[in-house]
Amino acid sequence: MTEFAAGPDFSKNGGLLPAIAQDAGTGEVLMVAWMNADAYAETLQTGRAVYFSRSRNKLWRKGEESGHEQTVRGIFVDCDADTILLKVEQVGAACHEGYRSCFFRQVTPSGLEVVAERLVDPAAVYRRGE
Repeated sequence: MTEFAAGPDFSKNGGLLPAIAQDAGTGEVLMVAWMNADAYAETLQTGRAVYFSRSRNKLWRKGEESGHEQTVRGIFVDCDADTILLKVEQVGAACHEGYRSCFFRQVTPSGLEVVAERLVDPAAVYRRGE
């Protein structure tokens, strides 16, 4: 048994660890967010991705506003136990800007280029002004 057998080490980085959401089928990186111990525990318990929103200072259950949930199919922790990888089944757009992935812009010699199609209009999906 290794020292990290219990999972991520939330004593690092002020209790917030980066969490990468990756499509379980294609391997596409969908987004990067943050998890604290409570978000991790709820993710384990429910099988749905739960993150910690730094801007709202509270747990963020992926899809709670948009319906674009992430069902967790596997959880991995890196060698230092300070980064979490979630392999997920994504419903709809992972990105709050309406794209399947948050990585929809590519760096080119002329600047950033949008290389994906927007799936949904964010204004139609997310409640604003809360």
